[in-house]
Amino acid sequence: MAEKASKIFQAFREHSVAEFFKKNRQMLGYSGKIRSLTTIVHEYVTNSLDACEEAGILPDITVEIEQLGPDHYRVTVEDNGPGIPKSHVGKVFGKMLAGTKFHRFIQQRGQQGIGAAGCTMYAQITTGKPVRVVTSTGNGMIYECSVMIDVKRNEPVITDEKEYPGTMRGTRVIGEFKGVKYVKSEYGPYEYLRRTAIANPHAKIVFRDPEGARHVWERAVDALPAIPKPSKPHPYGLTAHDLLEYASMSKARSLKSFFVQTFDRVSAAKVKELEELTGIDFNRKPDSLTWEEAATIIDAIKKIKFLAPSTKNLYPIGQEQIEKAILNVLKPEFHSVVTRPPSVYRGGVPFIVEAGIAFGGEAGRKVDSSRKMEIMRFANRAPLLFDSGACVITKVVNEIDWKRYGLKDAENMPVTIVVNITSTYIPYTSAGKQAISDEEEIHKEIKLALQEVARKTSIHISRKIKAKEKSEKKKTLLKYIPEIADALQKLVGANKQEVEKKLLEIVEKKYKEWEAGEETSENGEKELEKLEEMAVKEDLENGSIGE
Repeated sequence: MAEKASKIFQAFREHSVAEFFKKNRQMLGYSGKIRSLTTIVHEYVTNSLDACEEAGILPDITVEIEQLGPDHYRVTVEDNGPGIPKSHVGKVFGKMLAGTKFHRFIQQRGQQGIGAAGCTMYAQITTGKPVRVVTSTGNGMIYECSVMIDVKRNEPVITDEKEYPGTMRGTRVIGEFKGVKYVKSEYGPYEYLRRTAIANPHAKIVFRDPEGARHVWERAVDALPAIPKPSKPHPYGLTAHDLLEYASMSKARSLKSFFVQTFDRVSAAKVKELEELTGIDFNRKPDSLTWEEAATIIDAIKKIKFLAPSTKNLYPIGQEQIEKAILNVLKPEFHSVVTRPPSVYRGGVPFIVEAGIAFGGEAGRKVDSSRKMEIMRFANRAPLLFDSGACVITKVVNEIDWKRYGLKDAENMPVTIVVNITSTYIPYTSAGKQAISDEEEIHKEIKLALQEVARKTSIHISRKIKAKEKSEKKKTLLKYIPEIADALQKLVGANKQEVEKKLLEIVEKKYKEWEAGEETSENGEKELEKLEEMAVKEDLENGSIGE
């Protein structure tokens, strides 16, 4: 038996993360021709947006896709960002899990340090060619090189380096890819960039497609979003494992100082409450904490009221910015937007949910000559086009009883629903970052946000229907005035013109009475809105929302 075991484990060896993703590239979003091309554009564009914003630069991003052969394309993405220092180019484009984001408790579109390197690997395994990088930090020198990945060691391989003077500032990356396909559908690069323009109204995006057509989404706002600052995890949502992990890394001398130094919104007074509830000695060293004690502290945390988490590490799109973006891209006849207060999910991670509804105009998916409901999902301003069925946003949208809000046939109406989740760590269902897991707290916040914008939409639709009914009634009455006047002239010899004038005055007076009645109706609708808000709060307190 010992010989068999020894023989089996002769083949045992370690693998690098690059080797793992090479064999499991579908986990990074490379699972189909259309999706693979959109994933490439997504990874490069999100990197450009993050770099520009962090440097305080209004983003100007150009994307060009050229067809070189059947399922063979060249993708070029260029930005006006801060550029990449020469010493970091290889790590950015040729090393998995290397980056500036994962270790910081701060909101970023990219998180794992896989995206750009994943594109390099995909170019490498489909064409055998490296990606070409041209970058400058604005110091008067331009650095250019080709990058590949040593898959076994997960290390960059840099060749054909050049350095020369120039006025460029930013980064241009050029890659060739096979096994990809461009289509102008709801899953293609065009739609991805269109949605990116909605979630990032401060960015100008220019796209040249394989047919040579040039598409431009101009900036809707000239102000950069606030720059997030690193913050601490909030105590709500922590697990015993989280607490023990933080404690093992802490340099604090006691549990008291550990809690105050490590977690957001935890004061000395709150630590005292924890001590009294648990009976645990908080003068001990953090690394002496046992699993049972950690579990007891987590239970006690749930009984204490802490201030809402700090949002200095988050920057949602913002209600005004979403409204401008929706008007700029969708041109609806009505829209409603809300930004929810910050909340937390497991691990003490803060998040903010924003939702909007656009009705009429160019809202909704265009299907032949009609428009149908469209769901736009975003995470940290990045569009999510794939795996919609596995995403909590889709689940919540499908849970809403849209008939209750005047959308009797919502699926076949010109409606676009926009939901953006902002967080330091988005709980994606996979490394492909296209669907958000169904965390209870996130589920509740999305539902509350959608109910709020749906109420406002309901009021608009109700008014629109009433206005149409009144207009139709008025048209009907006006239509019969000449006939009535003519009949009265024949029957009693009345002056036809005088009769028409009197009847017209009666109709106009009646129409004004209807409009006056609308004001009373609006007051009633406001009262109904207040009652619905109270009902939602009661549902939340009773835990019935999200079940």
